[in-house]
Formats: sequence, structure tokens, C-alpha cells
Amino acid sequence: ELIAIYGRRRIGKTFLIRNYFQKELVFEFTGVHGASMKDQLQNFSYALKEAMGISIQPTIPKNWIEAFQYLKDILKERVTKKPLVLLFDELPWISTPKSGFLEAFTHWWNSWASKYQAVKVVICGSAASWIIQHIINDRGGLHNRVTKRIRLLPFTLHETAAFLKSKKILLDHYQILQLYMAMGGIPQYLAQVNQGESSSQTIDRLCFTRNGPLNTEFKDLYRSLFANAEKHEQIVRALSRKAKGMTREEIIGACKFSSGGWITKILEELEESGFITEYLPFEKKSRESIYRLSDEYTLFYLKFIENAKAIGKGSWLRQSETQSYISWCGFAFEAICLKHVEQIKRKLGIRGVYTEQSAWQYHPGKSGTGAQIDLLIDRADRCINLCEVKFSSGEFVINKKYAAELDHKINSFKQQSGTRKTVFPTMVTTYGTTENEYYLGRIQAQVVMDDLFR
Repeated sequence: ELIAIYGRRRIGKTFLIRNYFQKELVFEFTGVHGASMKDQLQNFSYALKEAMGISIQPTIPKNWIEAFQYLKDILKERVTKKPLVLLFDELPWISTPKSGFLEAFTHWWNSWASKYQAVKVVICGSAASWIIQHIINDRGGLHNRVTKRIRLLPFTLHETAAFLKSKKILLDHYQILQLYMAMGGIPQYLAQVNQGESSSQTIDRLCFTRNGPLNTEFKDLYRSLFANAEKHEQIVRALSRKAKGMTREEIIGACKFSSGGWITKILEELEESGFITEYLPFEKKSRESIYRLSDEYTLFYLKFIENAKAIGKGSWLRQSETQSYISWCGFAFEAICLKHVEQIKRKLGIRGVYTEQSAWQYHPGKSGTGAQIDLLIDRADRCINLCEVKFSSGEFVINKKYAAELDHKINSFKQQSGTRKTVFPTMVTTYGTTENEYYLGRIQAQVVMDDLFR
């Protein structure tokens, strides 16, 4: 087996491998970020010492060909029918420029390791795009050699609640949702939540104290994943200022980039690493794709942490009561709903129906009123759920003004799209929508926060 596992930083790749293969793991080597080839080889020698269970460090290999020969020598005596698992962690950091690591690894795999059914080699890294480009999609010696690939994603809301419950942390869904909006479903972040703290207290401690782990995480997050992270950061900063997303051309304009294939590569790297998501607007072509910043922590950091005027105990409790935070919650909740479309479909009873998800915008120009729909679920049974996503601390109330806005959206969509499908106006809210005179006869279905946790 040659198993490739990739996912963003702090997602739990190494934890998963060590726990699942704890009895079979015979060799583990982790790359050091920014280290030279010489230092990586020295680190490899220490890993050999650990694997051999000896007190004296073996000779440091002169190059990677020699390093893998050493590895082969200590493993060949152990090869039986029992599984032997080898972990190469943070592979992109090991493969320094002109080091010859990848060539040596490829030769070792093809000439020796792949011959033995018991040998299972696991490679992983946070730079997902590097793993995909150099390992999974390699056109050279590793072409079609990967037998399993796992893209490790953040926890869903359901998994987040289960994880916190396993740590005996009892929070209601609204509190967990607030945590999720600030740090997403990243296990390493969630592991730092303490018993007896509210979501506001936790965010206050982790993000707004001088030594809070999430107060400084952003500085290392992108630079540890991408070789030249400045442009990656420029793009996520631009996207953070436009919650509804931007096209490729709009990103180029906002960042003052010159057009070129390198921008496509950066966008792909950010998407594969889980920071941005590409969405295709309703009935649009691929070149009209919209990119949205979908990493909750990055969104929260750039909005509230980076330029926080006050830090220390209680600083977030004050900020969380401002209108700025309340408005931001609407955008953050919308982004979370886009990640939980399967849960929305389950509530609507359409899990077995083929669907395509998208957003929709209409810009009439100077004369006329535009319209924007948060989420469209286009169904193969000739129906469309037109979803309005609203965050509220209580039941959402449709008043006369909002009812008129909703009618305008529905009519604009039908007219501009020319759809002949049945349109079901659907509310997606935290605590539901009051069934008043403006709800009845207008809204056909609703989804609440609790449904997203199922």
C-alpha cells in the first residue's frame, strides 16, 4: 500500500495515522519546516535510531539514495506477513529543492517496498496541492502508484458536537455554532476548549489573550504550507472583504496582480488545502466561477483578531455584543450552511434526489433593483429550493418589508432564469421562523440550526 493523506494544518492527519496503526508503525520520519537537506538527513538518522531501538545514532546518510538504502537494510530482516507501516510526515518539507529526495523515494518504492504486501507506506502533508501535484498526479515514477488517497476534512457540526461531548464539554447547539464560526471544525483548535466555559469565554481565552494559541496561529498558518505565501495571504485577505465571493478577474483586480497561469495554481493550492471554495453560479459557465473564503478561522482572524484594539480577559465579551459582530454572524452562518447542504437536504427529504447547489445574483444596472439568493438547490425532480439563510438569536420574523424583498427575489429569479421548475421558498435559520401572515402561503419549507447537527 502507498497511502496519501492530506489536509490543512491542525486537521489531525498524524493523530489519525498514529492511532489507527499504533501496533504496526515501525518507522516515522517527520520533515522540518525550512530545514536544509543536511538537517533533514540528520533528522532521518534519528528516526532510524528510534526504529532500530538502539542508543547510538547511526551514520548520517550523505544523500537520500544512501538514506533509503539504510532504511531498506533495517527493514528487510523484519518483513513477514505482519503489516509494517512507515510514516513520512510533512513530505513537502522533506523534499527540499534539488535534494533528490523524491527521486530516491520513488526508486526505493518501485524497486523494493512495493514488492512486499506487508509493507504499507503512508505519506502525508498539510500542503495538499504539493501532495496532489508531486505524488497523486505524478507523471513519472510514481504515476498510478498511490493505492489509497484520503483528504481529511474538518469536522462537521455533528462531529464537532460529538467530539466536545467525548471531552465531557456540555454546550448547546447555539454555543457550539458560535465556536464553529470562530474556529471551524479543526480538531486541534477544538481540543483546547475547556469544561465549564461558554463559547464567548473560550474565544476570549484562545483568541484575545496575549499568549492565546489562536491569537498568533495565522502568522504561521499559510507560511508553513506554501513556499511563497505572500500572494496566498493577499487573496484570502481580498476574499475576506467580500463575503459573497469574487471571480478570478475580480481577485486579480483587487490584489493588483498581472494575469497568468500562476494565479490559477495559487487558487488551486488554496482550494485543495481547504481555505477557499469554488462555486459555480446558477446556469453559469466555469469561467464565471465564484471563489469564497471558507476557512472559518481565517475569516474570524481577519475580521476581529488581527486589528483588535483591546486584548485580555473580557475583550471578546464586549466585541460580541456589537452590531459589527451581529452582521458578521449572518455571513459566517451562511458559509457554514453551504458546507452542510447534505444536512439541509436530509431535512427537506431529498437526500435521494440528485441536486446541484449554487448561488444566484442579478444586477440590472443603474435602473432597477438587483436580487441575490444565498443558496439554490436545483433538483432533478424539476423543483428548486430557493434558500434564504438568516442568523438570529431567536425566532426569525418575516415582516412586511422583508416579505416584499423575498417576493422580488423569487420573481426576479423566475423571470431572469426562465426556469419552468417549481420554486420552493425555503428558510434556513437558527431557531426557526415565526409562522405569521407573511410566512403562511409564502414559505414552503424551513430548516433550523438543530437540523445542521444531524
